[in-house]
Amino acid sequence: MTRSKSTVLVTALLSATLMITACAGNPNRRAAIGGGVGAVVGGLSGALIGKGAGATAIGAAVGALAGGGVGHYMDNQKQELDQKLQAQQARNELNITRLNGDALKIGVASDASFAVDQSTLSPSAQNTFNTIAGVLKNYDKTAIHVVGFTDSTGSAQHNLQLSQARAQAVAQFLASRGVNTKRLLTWARGETQPVASNATKQGRAENRRVAIVIKPIVQGQEQQAFAAPPNLGNPQFENR
Repeated sequence: MTRSKSTVLVTALLSATLMITACAGNPNRRAAIGGGVGAVVGGLSGALIGKGAGATAIGAAVGALAGGGVGHYMDNQKQELDQKLQAQQARNELNITRLNGDALKIGVASDASFAVDQSTLSPSAQNTFNTIAGVLKNYDKTAIHVVGFTDSTGSAQHNLQLSQARAQAVAQFLASRGVNTKRLLTWARGETQPVASNATKQGRAENRRVAIVIKPIVQGQEQQAFAAPPNLGNPQFENR
């Protein structure tokens, strides 16, 4: 890991600790921590993301789309992802869906990628993310947000740190396969934003996941591509 990447990760984890300390004693602490922690893999301060000049500079560095061609560009990208990840989707290891604003989401089950309580990608997961990296390199006019989640087992601090470590592992793997680091951001959301109930074994398994949100970089609107991903959970399961 390079110095800049290490600094980003340490800063993110320190921020996580501060956020959790501030929420101590709050009965709604999971909701309070829900914003998660963000880091830019390219070594820039997370404070720049969403600020006009910083985001525009990043967008210019990696290229931007003309407004009229965005939908077609993202449609083609989804089609290629669906085709090349057909086997993984059939095994329920991941799913590919559309989000608002022409964004795409690749939801990957953590159990298919990591050992329990670990952040090292398994060999089979490396094959999957290698395929994803190949497609992402072909569609380089996008910002790539890697978002980590856990179930509610363990402390909120541990879960936030684990989700960040897993998101960072995926982002660094994508970078190692040639994806421009200026396009990559990581987000830790820990046990917040569940998609199923943490009261059941199956629900906890569904909540252990990594999501890759792919946003088009549109000329003149670059800051939107680098802004935080939306809530990716199901509100009915929050705090359950």
